[in-house]
Amino acid sequence: MNILHQHIDRIKVSLPLKLIYLLSLSLLLVFIFSLPKPLFNNPTCTVINDNQGKLLAAQIATDGQWRFPEMDAVPEKFKQCIIYFEDQYFPYHPGINPGSIVRAIRQNIQAGKKVSGGSTLSAQVIRLSRKGMSRNLWQKIVEFFLAMRLEVRYSKMEILALYASHAPFGSNVVGLDAAAWRYYSRPADALSWGESATLAVLPNAPSLIYPGKNQELLLKKRNRLLDKLLKNQIIDATTCELAKLESLPEKPRPLPQQATHLLTRAISDGLSGKSITTTVNSKIQDQVNRIIEKHYQVLSENGVLNAAALVLDVETGNALAYVGNTQTGVQQSGQQVDIVTAPRSTGSTLKPLLYALMQKEGFILPGTLVADIPTHIAGFVPRNFDKQFDGAVPANNALSRSLNIPAVRMLQEYGVERFHNQLKELNISTITFSAEHYGLSLILGGAEITLWELAGTYASMARVLNHYPLNNSRYNPDDYHPPVYIEDKNTITAHWQETDPFSAGAIWVTFNALTEMHRPIENANWQLFTSSKKIAWKTGTSFGNRDAWAVGITSEYLVAVWIGNADGEGRSGLTGASAAAPVMFDIFKELPNAPWFETPYDDLVKINVCKKSGYKASDLCPETDSLYVTQSGLKTGLCPYHKLVHLSSNEKYQVTSNCYPVGEMVSKSWFVLPPVMEWYYKNKDPFYQSLPPFHPDCQNNEIENMEVIYPKNGAKLFLPIGFNEQQQPTVFEVAHRIPGTKLHWHLDHEFIGTTVGFHKKELFCMAGQHILTLVDDYGENQVVTFEVLKR
Repeated sequence: MNILHQHIDRIKVSLPLKLIYLLSLSLLLVFIFSLPKPLFNNPTCTVINDNQGKLLAAQIATDGQWRFPEMDAVPEKFKQCIIYFEDQYFPYHPGINPGSIVRAIRQNIQAGKKVSGGSTLSAQVIRLSRKGMSRNLWQKIVEFFLAMRLEVRYSKMEILALYASHAPFGSNVVGLDAAAWRYYSRPADALSWGESATLAVLPNAPSLIYPGKNQELLLKKRNRLLDKLLKNQIIDATTCELAKLESLPEKPRPLPQQATHLLTRAISDGLSGKSITTTVNSKIQDQVNRIIEKHYQVLSENGVLNAAALVLDVETGNALAYVGNTQTGVQQSGQQVDIVTAPRSTGSTLKPLLYALMQKEGFILPGTLVADIPTHIAGFVPRNFDKQFDGAVPANNALSRSLNIPAVRMLQEYGVERFHNQLKELNISTITFSAEHYGLSLILGGAEITLWELAGTYASMARVLNHYPLNNSRYNPDDYHPPVYIEDKNTITAHWQETDPFSAGAIWVTFNALTEMHRPIENANWQLFTSSKKIAWKTGTSFGNRDAWAVGITSEYLVAVWIGNADGEGRSGLTGASAAAPVMFDIFKELPNAPWFETPYDDLVKINVCKKSGYKASDLCPETDSLYVTQSGLKTGLCPYHKLVHLSSNEKYQVTSNCYPVGEMVSKSWFVLPPVMEWYYKNKDPFYQSLPPFHPDCQNNEIENMEVIYPKNGAKLFLPIGFNEQQQPTVFEVAHRIPGTKLHWHLDHEFIGTTVGFHKKELFCMAGQHILTLVDDYGENQVVTFEVLKR
């Protein structure tokens, strides 16, 4: 029985203990889980900073507040100011300060109303996080409880950062970072003691007192705080007096808007509400903004309202300047469009890529002559910008002058499908259609590209060229990558390989071709842009003068510029040379000088080339140059234009052994172009010498003197119809190398006339198959078959 009673007594004693235990456990769990995580769920501004942390632009939070993302640390001056103004014992208490609570109670009793809350900075953080809660005694107790929990989770510096990030600073300004920029146009860590003290007193009564309102009261509060800092030896007397002399801000100031389109892009890239450190250099960004604005003042007079520019660091691909459009505030001008990411017609900007590929694969040498003559390819009729023909032009000169006809003929030789595949390999995302869809227009603006990807492609080529000698003449495929505006700090492991889409040698040859300054095309006055800086550069103009491009590259920097109208409206005179190139050169003037690219000798070979034709020199080439070319250049053929001709003793006629004594013949090397090429070439080169005619006693069995310019054999022509639905004549054209020659024309075996010297004829042809026969005075003839189609 005694044992039973003892057991019952133990049960009676243990029940209260269990209840206490359960209650304590419950309170502990409440204490642990009472604080939400995250503490604040307020929307924040999207903020972009330069590579040194300086503010470039910001967008207001979705709730209409200028509230920057939370700070990581609080500047020392503001820290001292806010502690001595709000909570002098903040470093020591556990979240509540009993002394402050007692003092607040006494003050409230004496005043007969609430004049002090006794809250610590920790408690104020809790109050800020619990917006909408009523202000009563119970809520005050809850705040004190949560303040102690806050002190367990966060360090003192983290709590201070939370307060500085979420405290109200008057109007719609929340947080120290936003306040520093809105009131003083500088970052918080650059504030003076007077400015820090001013901001420290604002959260105490933000709805009653803020800059621009109650200035006298604000001044008194600030100066009292400065005196308190002096009394506690935080600042000296001189600093205190100087701080008191500082004026108060009158009203919130506008935030910097140096890179608004980059800000918009960051938001579209999923970075809304974040503070982003970009790769942009604010000094370069500001310079480019000013240059764009200066040129806009002139361009807008011609109705050209939009412009964009990028400056990249070649080594990293980092965007040092990102100007997505003009920023003049003109309504309905498309200035909200970020042109940097907008697909636009490529114009001539892909020509250097084709040139480099043809160098790499041994199709041409740097100065190989390319035909620049009237060209008709399956209904496609390219034209040069100046609507002239050179007959034959060195490939590097055709590239620097951006001639369209040589580019089209080069692409035809290289292959549209092949070039299309190479562009896809370079990850140009805007090449979305098949090679057949683009056809030969691919090289003349038939495709689209963004300024971002165009700049990235050229910068990647420069990067490959820079790294080649450093990597023991090997290639790293990771050198090809798009630009970045947020620095990628991940270390990339190199994957070395022996081949490259272009090759260092081909890139070097191409960039050297693009340094040519004498570019008379497009009526540009290039002497205005001459510079001591060696720059490889290319312009481009799209059909209808809708897009004007310029891309320039050195070993360290790339500058890419687009000029035009965002809505696609073309403007007369808008060209890459006249509009975009001057902007590009002005930007380069602001950049440091950079050395030229190192010559990649391991990927080049020195050969003798014909000075006149640009081909590998044959034994018949009288003048040669020694030139570095790609390794594949060894595969190219010998000069086809220097021929051994046999002349009469007075060198006035061509002769053969069948009609002239061999002992009296004079044999010479002669530069001979095909008739059509010669026809146009000799009009450009006064030193070109046509072959002498054959001796009357001799017959030409070797060299053709006549060539049909249009139509080519087997061509299919559309029946030309005028505006009045009446048939129009088709213009036929023939070139003959002997001046003054008579040419007799026959259509479908019927004689239709004779031309002398200038061989053009307008003919009316019905739909169907036709035969054009041409006979000259020397008995040479040409026969061309063609078909006329109804539309």
